[in-house]
Amino acid sequence: MTVLVTGGTGLVGRHLVRLLTGPVLAVSRDPRAHATDLDHVTFVDDDPAHLAGVTALFVHPRAVADPFALVARARAAGVGKVVALSALNVDDDPADQPSRHRGDRNAEAEAAVAGSGLPWVSVRAGSFASNTATAWAHQIRSGDVVRGPYADFAEAPLDERDLAEVIAHALTTDTLDGRRVEVTGPGSHTHAELVAIIGGVLDRPLRYHEIPPDQATGHLVRAGLPAAFAHALMDRYARGAGLPATVTGEVDKILRRPARTFPDWVADHTGPFTGEPA
Repeated sequence: MTVLVTGGTGLVGRHLVRLLTGPVLAVSRDPRAHATDLDHVTFVDDDPAHLAGVTALFVHPRAVADPFALVARARAAGVGKVVALSALNVDDDPADQPSRHRGDRNAEAEAAVAGSGLPWVSVRAGSFASNTATAWAHQIRSGDVVRGPYADFAEAPLDERDLAEVIAHALTTDTLDGRRVEVTGPGSHTHAELVAIIGGVLDRPLRYHEIPPDQATGHLVRAGLPAAFAHALMDRYARGAGLPATVTGEVDKILRRPARTFPDWVADHTGPFTGEPA
């Protein structure tokens, strides 16, 4: 079995290629820049010729410009299965999906595989645990107070390693075929609780200080993020404030083991919060 992984060097892809045991083609914008200690992984560009001999394809919604064209080429090349990464909020109004304003095309990736005529799976992921480092690590390295909006907004942070294992399962077995699988972390935690959990792991008295949404929007825009993304994110927080996050339990069911918790993830990723190698 040969699997072609788009986004092969990204947050999920780099774990996925290590989990797959057969020959793996990992698509990268600059394959020559990547070396690996894994004999079964070869870094390639996005030339359609690489689809020859591939038996399963992973479609990443940010790494693929045109999922429909890629899946059509895959079918013509004889690829036997297609799996897409999508998102829990994929059915929401596109304007309400923050990730769309940063390049994700979850709906297109899912529609492309579901309409391919091939065995397919769409893995709808919830919020990544790594988003907490992206959002707060700089503040945590600088002090004990994290300033942000909506202290009572809750997430169920998903460990990217668990997500990669679910995708590997989808690519290599038929047990999820034809499903849109909703995958989340195992627990719902508010922003304030997430910061406290990070503090507990780091043995620091971290606390969350709520600021107005317009102030948070300004911070994001000044940091270089698209204004449309910032506004969609604040609107998402406003809609969900005070409500528990969705927890599906699918990681446990699919992998037949407990999902990694947010404290587990923090303990394995202290580096971004401390500025030291993990």
